[in-house]
Amino acid sequence: MNKLKITLNVLLLGILIIIFNSCSKNDSTPTPKSNTINRIMPLGASRVQGNRPAYESFRYELWKDLNSNGWQFDFIGTQKDKASYPSINGENFDVDNEGRSGWTSGEILDNINTWLNAIDTPDIVLFSSPAGNDALLDLPYNDAISNINGIIDALQTFNPNITILLEQMAPGHTSITTQKLNDYFNDLQQEMLTIATNKTNSNSKVITVDMFTGFTNSMLADPVHYNESGADYVASRYYNALVNVLEN
Repeated sequence: MNKLKITLNVLLLGILIIIFNSCSKNDSTPTPKSNTINRIMPLGASRVQGNRPAYESFRYELWKDLNSNGWQFDFIGTQKDKASYPSINGENFDVDNEGRSGWTSGEILDNINTWLNAIDTPDIVLFSSPAGNDALLDLPYNDAISNINGIIDALQTFNPNITILLEQMAPGHTSITTQKLNDYFNDLQQEMLTIATNKTNSNSKVITVDMFTGFTNSMLADPVHYNESGADYVASRYYNALVNVLEN
């Protein structure tokens, strides 16, 4: 694929993200409080929100893994997934999440406290693809890093004992990967390690989860979103990290 075609693809993807963004900024309303241990908030953009049948979120596959292995938990968030999912062990999929398609790190930072005040206190946050949309829209890298740090600060202020699983995100399709986008992506992967080290304290752990090693084009439904195979891959990585931090 020539450079012009790649550039046009990236521009088109950016336009689509903006369209998704304008359609998904719903006002947050308070949700019922949860008394369950292991309150898990999936946080991020379209890879959290999902859009069945066009593309999948990892949440359903992770929910199946946790449910099938007997864990007590509750997904929380102000957003409700309206797609249809098969039940497991007689239970319906827990549709709560904090994913908004197209949102950037700055938009998440601007709204995180509003969302937290509308839900029960999360014990664990799954911070999905931090600054992924910033990279696709070519927003300033340093601003993205500052926003990610700010989001983590807000989470730790709200719950000083919170555990945050911070993704080293799965890549997009190689057909849209320019050198500039690849550099942005690689820098983010390394920066997540630094952020996790700096933000971990005696009460709150920030743990990186490697989603990019072994992730392939075949796991994508389109240039950036998971198909079922990709969703299952990411869910399995989250599950392997969660079993070390979940309460029995």
